[in-house]
Amino acid sequence: MASWLCSSSGFSAIPSLFIITFLSKHYGRKTIFIIGNFNLLISLFIFYFSTTPTQILISHITSGFGYAACFSNNILIVAEYIHPKYRGVFLAVKSTSVVSGVWAANAIGTFLNWRVIPIFGLVLSFFAFTSFFWPESPYWLANKGKFDECKKSYIWLNGSNDEVFKEIDFLIQFEKQSLNFKFDLNIIVKEEFYKPILISFLLMIQYHFSGKFIFSIYALDIIKKITDSESTAYIGMLILDGITVFGMYFGCFLAKILKRRTLYLWASVIGIFFLFSISLYLFLCEKSLVRENKFVSILLLASFSVSISCGPMILSTSIYGEILPSRFKSLGVILTALLFYLLLSTMLKIAPVIFKYIGLDGAFLFYGITSGLCCLLLVKYLPETKDKTLQEIEELFKRKERVIELEKLQI
Repeated sequence: MASWLCSSSGFSAIPSLFIITFLSKHYGRKTIFIIGNFNLLISLFIFYFSTTPTQILISHITSGFGYAACFSNNILIVAEYIHPKYRGVFLAVKSTSVVSGVWAANAIGTFLNWRVIPIFGLVLSFFAFTSFFWPESPYWLANKGKFDECKKSYIWLNGSNDEVFKEIDFLIQFEKQSLNFKFDLNIIVKEEFYKPILISFLLMIQYHFSGKFIFSIYALDIIKKITDSESTAYIGMLILDGITVFGMYFGCFLAKILKRRTLYLWASVIGIFFLFSISLYLFLCEKSLVRENKFVSILLLASFSVSISCGPMILSTSIYGEILPSRFKSLGVILTALLFYLLLSTMLKIAPVIFKYIGLDGAFLFYGITSGLCCLLLVKYLPETKDKTLQEIEELFKRKERVIELEKLQI
């Protein structure tokens, strides 16, 4: 039941993705955001009045639409509403909010009655209804040919100066060229279509196979097994959650001053090093070659948490929101989000089985190997997106196709 409670929201989000993609394409980002918050309000009310694990499970399943909107529609909102100079930081902060919520829930569950958790969520959901006063996404408006409304929305969001007016003109010109675009099977073989989607897939795979989110959810059980102390487990869980949140916000700061690709890859490499280190340490402890020390265990876990939090945890969803081309963004979002929730739910559901049959040392080794393979591929294919407009990023994937077309013309 514990594993179903952890994974049910992800499974119920999968069918909602198809509905969100359709509604977002035809009715805009703002509308989906509002509907998603109403959905979360309903699920939180059910959660608050639950008296059995089954009723709590129902509340989690009910939250599917809002949960799906958090990853798909809300990523697009941040990517499309925020100026390129600040987009990376805001996307990173958006990713950080998920783990901040886990930390808050763990802290509330440790010191207060668990019913305070849905109350906390209800307050945040009500705050989110400030969205009634938002304009619609200027990118969505331009894509629909509503260029006057697009200008008003872009100015409302970014102010009015010469640079902003140039960006508006470039956006409108770019979208006018895309208005007559029709998707056909031939586009699938073009790099501008499959490359950003495959890179998004790699980012999502590493996000989950780094083991960090699974560790955050099952932190109490994992630390209890490592230290063999329940009191240490509760204290360690809250400390490591706090360190994780600190690491993510520190990563947000680094994302402002460092290149996105550099930060992601270096943080990933350091995180993978600590995954292997933890695996080796636990193996030596299990074979009684090293005496287990709870301070060493927590230090290794904290180092792993900070490094992974600075990179894959905050930047994977950020970069995904930036690199998907506007012409087939709906398809890219639904494919990437489907993979995200399938991996999320499946990994959370089978995590207890992995811990049972290959042990914690084997689990960390498994996460280290899979995360390392993803990192090797990203070293080769991950582009730099810092301070680039969404149109400039899209152009990065078109250059090779243009070279090929020119070569064909010359032949």
